[in-house]
Amino acid sequence: MSLGIVLVMVVLTGVTGSPSVTRRPETETTAHPNSVPETVEEPETFGQDVLVDEEAEEDVMATGELNPNHYPAQRAAKVVQHYLNTRHGSPYRLFGLHSVLRGNAEDVADSGRKYQLEISVQEIIGNTTEKCSAEVLFPRGERQGAPQVQASCGDLLKNDTKAQEEALHNQYKTNQTLLSAQNLPDSYGHIDPDMKPFWHLGQVASSFVMLRESTENTLFNMAQVANITQLATENDQLKFDCHILLHEMVSQEIIHWKLLFTWSPAGGVTVLQMEQLPHRCEKPPNTNN
Repeated sequence: MSLGIVLVMVVLTGVTGSPSVTRRPETETTAHPNSVPETVEEPETFGQDVLVDEEAEEDVMATGELNPNHYPAQRAAKVVQHYLNTRHGSPYRLFGLHSVLRGNAEDVADSGRKYQLEISVQEIIGNTTEKCSAEVLFPRGERQGAPQVQASCGDLLKNDTKAQEEALHNQYKTNQTLLSAQNLPDSYGHIDPDMKPFWHLGQVASSFVMLRESTENTLFNMAQVANITQLATENDQLKFDCHILLHEMVSQEIIHWKLLFTWSPAGGVTVLQMEQLPHRCEKPPNTNN
C-alpha cells in the first residue's frame, strides 16, 4: 500500500497574540504519569527503499497540479485545519479536514512553496461540512517559519454556539472548585461527557502549536490532553495550564507540549505560553477518537 493511501486512511481531526515558546533539550526522561510509557518497537527494515523511492517520486510531483490523495496536498490542507481552529475554534466548535478536492503547488522565487487548495472541511461537533478555498505558503531560507495561510470557507461558521459557550463560561467562572482533569481521552478512548468541552479546548489550543510547527514534511494530529488544570480567572478569561500529546504521523513520534492559555466566548482561545517538553520513547496513543 502506498504512503499516500496510508495517509488518507488516517482520521484527521483541530493565532491570537504572540505566545512565548520554550524548547527543552530532547533527552529521554522518566515518562510523565499521564503519558503512554511503553517503548516504541524498532520498525522492520523491509520496504524502506520502496518508501524512499515513493517519497522522492512525490517530491517531483509537489510542483504543479497535485494528486489530492498524496501527501503534499494532504499536509498543506491539514495546516488549513489548524489555522481555522486557531481563528474560530471553541469548546463547541472544532474543525477537521474532510477531504482534498484539488491542489496546485508552485515555487515562489526565494520565498518558499505556495499551495492553492480546494478542500472540504468538517465542523466536527455540529457535523456539518463546507467547501473552502485556501492558500498555504511554506516559507524557506531566512524567512523560514510558520506557514502563512489564507482561507475562505463560506458558511462554515453558521452553527450558533454562543448560548452553549456562555453557559459553560459562567459555570466555570463562578465555580469555587477549579477544574482538574487527566487523560482525555483515556486508554480506552473514553471521555466523560462533562469533560468533552475541555478536550475540545485542548485540541484548539494544540492547533496553535501544530500550525506553528508544520512544514511540508510533517503531519500532526492531536493525541491526548494528558492533564488540564483551571487557574484563577483573570479579566473574565478562564485560564488553563495544559499538558498535551501530539502525534507526528510521519516520524511516529509523540511530542509533549505544555501550554498556558485563556478562553472566553468573546475573546476565543489565546495561547500565552508554549513549552516543548523533553522527548520520551513511547508508543503512539490511539488518535482515532
